[in-house]
Amino acid sequence: MDKRLRAASILLILASPAAAQEAMDHAAMDHGAMDHAAMDHGAMDHAAMDHGAMDMSMPGMDHGAMSMNGQGSGSSRLPRNEPMAGVHLVSNADDMVMVAGYVWPIYTNQSGPRGDDKFYAQSAAMVMWMHDFGGAQLTASAMLSAEPTMRHDGYPILFGSGEVGYGQPLVDRQHPHDLFMELAAKLNVPIAPGISAFVYGGPVGEPALGPSAFMHRASARYNPEAPITHHWFDSTHITYGVMTAGLAGKAWQLEASAFRGREPDEHRWAIEAPKLDSWSVRASFAPSPAWLVQASYGTLKQPEATHPDEDERRFTASAHFNNGKGLSATAGFSAKRRIPGETRTAWLGEANWNITRHHTLFGRIENVANDELFPDEDDPLHDQPFRVTKFQAGYAYRLALKGPVQVALGGSVALFAKPAALDSAYGKNPIGTTIFARFSIGP
Repeated sequence: MDKRLRAASILLILASPAAAQEAMDHAAMDHGAMDHAAMDHGAMDHAAMDHGAMDMSMPGMDHGAMSMNGQGSGSSRLPRNEPMAGVHLVSNADDMVMVAGYVWPIYTNQSGPRGDDKFYAQSAAMVMWMHDFGGAQLTASAMLSAEPTMRHDGYPILFGSGEVGYGQPLVDRQHPHDLFMELAAKLNVPIAPGISAFVYGGPVGEPALGPSAFMHRASARYNPEAPITHHWFDSTHITYGVMTAGLAGKAWQLEASAFRGREPDEHRWAIEAPKLDSWSVRASFAPSPAWLVQASYGTLKQPEATHPDEDERRFTASAHFNNGKGLSATAGFSAKRRIPGETRTAWLGEANWNITRHHTLFGRIENVANDELFPDEDDPLHDQPFRVTKFQAGYAYRLALKGPVQVALGGSVALFAKPAALDSAYGKNPIGTTIFARFSIGP
């Protein structure tokens, strides 16, 4: 236990803003850019954690509705073959305390006229406390990131868009995560054999909308880039003000949320004023331990600062697979419509395959109709939708360092299919490349 505590303490210290900044190569780093860009909405959203390494079920509780197996970000679900992973500091019949986290130095080079290169670090640290009240279960979670030490405009990623940096719409960039990624609690109360009612909420949390956030999915564990479809599927994973209520069984879950629709602003150190001006509903079904499907719908009040007078209606559907033996995959479809405006669709497929104890292959294919690539109203291409497909493949070599601390060394390459009308802005064949070293508690 002493070794685990020391390892957990080291990683949590590394994830602090001061230590993360010292760890970066100060010569390669853009200090003018450092203020909030290293995380997405996931650096830790639970995607970086090993969902297959450790069963987080509490002793004596109902392993149907109340098991932590298959729990994703917020109140979302994943296949039951995906238990969370971390270091247990306390584990007994009534209480469990777990810590998890990662520090992820990354270098990326995005080619073409709109490309850029940058060295940056994603990071996250999470503490979870679970207490059993003789059947009812309370879970409190706190998740933090050091990504606000990056620039407000985050890191380069071709064809990415959403949110703002330095007062301007972010295009071909991924914004950093906020310091507080989650401050929330969930109470499960059994109401019938194998069925529980639950409430979830807090000042920072995630509503019942979309699949589990990409950083929480095992299918995206070693992928260093946020999806360019992020603002179609899981951009609400950091929301200021969330209240969710639902019913859950071993193989199903029904839930509804009230939450703040506006996305976080670019000042990512503080907790913004919570509101409950938007709503969503979600249904999840697990036909077997290897599968989880979900469908959700929500109405968001003025989610984007760049479209201040436009609400949004969003529909998502996704399927998640985990065979419990190192192979995990996610497929999803989303349609969102600004009011007033047209409906824009996106789809995504991603997979992670731990071939052996040390070798992992991962990849992602995504397609999106994006009308935010030219935010300048004087540009003739302003507000025109362009359907872009991104193909990304990568490799990671994993090894244990000491105790529960592990490192994954790897990289990825991305190619794009796009309309010829974008050649002048992006070049004929832009390429995105990344290399990384991911330090984590657990794989």
